[in-house]
Amino acid sequence: MYNSSPMRILRKLLMFFGLLFIAAGAISSFIGELTGFVAFSGLQNLLISCMGVVIFWLSLERVHPEGYKFFLIFIALSSLLGFIYFPLGILGFLLTIFVLWFFRDPERAVPLSEAGIISPADGVICKIEKTLPPKELKSSEELLKISVFMNVFNVHVNRAPVAGNIKDIIYVPGKFINASLDKASEHNERNILVLENNKNEEIIVVQIAGLIARRILSFVNLFDSLKIGERFGLIRFGSRVDVYLPSNYDAKVELGQKVTAGESIIAS
Repeated sequence: MYNSSPMRILRKLLMFFGLLFIAAGAISSFIGELTGFVAFSGLQNLLISCMGVVIFWLSLERVHPEGYKFFLIFIALSSLLGFIYFPLGILGFLLTIFVLWFFRDPERAVPLSEAGIISPADGVICKIEKTLPPKELKSSEELLKISVFMNVFNVHVNRAPVAGNIKDIIYVPGKFINASLDKASEHNERNILVLENNKNEEIIVVQIAGLIARRILSFVNLFDSLKIGERFGLIRFGSRVDVYLPSNYDAKVELGQKVTAGESIIAS
């Protein structure tokens, strides 16, 4: 129902009117400062822009709860700045819009049957190679590695590439270099998840922090069972996810290809 065509049109209209309200508050304020003509008071302009942010929020299918605190902080600071100097308030409201957009968490059409390995993240395929698994797992078996790079505009909620039980979770503190670089797999902060599927195969998923990202969030615990496409974590503000598969798997994607978490099949 929420993904039907009428609902998509409604969400786009709400998004448009949300941005329109913010622009209306800003334009009204600037015209008042330049010409002396005051259509609305400063408080009214602030309320109009604030209403625009709320309408924009309603246009999103779902915002992850992790984003609520950031939303409240940004909208409070934006309102305060708006009272002091309205253009600063507008800048704050635009940043609040970005926060809402970053933490959006739309529903996905997850395959009902396990036709293959699905992408754990939204983004672009940046690496496909045969290589050893993360050194923390102390294995010498060569695996197929597929990496998905997420920029700050992608959805950053991560989803399980297969159904399975969590055999191991290893958190590794590290640096925050560009996640698209090869050395990020070894040097950046990362969280390693080892899943065992119904074929007794180990599927390794590694969340890697990026240049801007400063926190990896995991929603799961050791020995939990995950369904295919189930949400298991989130990385804030730009990052990467590596998937390591047994060598008998073949990649079904190409370098530079865009993929969608919970939907796109990346290997089988």
